[in-house]
Amino acid sequence: MMQSPCIKICQIDRENGLCTGCHRTLDEIAGWAGFSENERLEILADIDRRRDSRDTGTDARA
Repeated sequence: MMQSPCIKICQIDRENGLCTGCHRTLDEIAGWAGFSENERLEILADIDRRRDSRDTGTDARA
């Protein structure tokens, strides 16, 4: 099983709805164990986009 991207910094940003640690939504966090490997890979790609947009100051809630 693919490991969770959680880094134990669990706070939801009220403005964008993302965890400030792992950059996932609450639905992604809650559903992680039940997602297929392909779904998890999609979420990981979304996380990368979210981190990139955070670094550039754009909004990428994918």
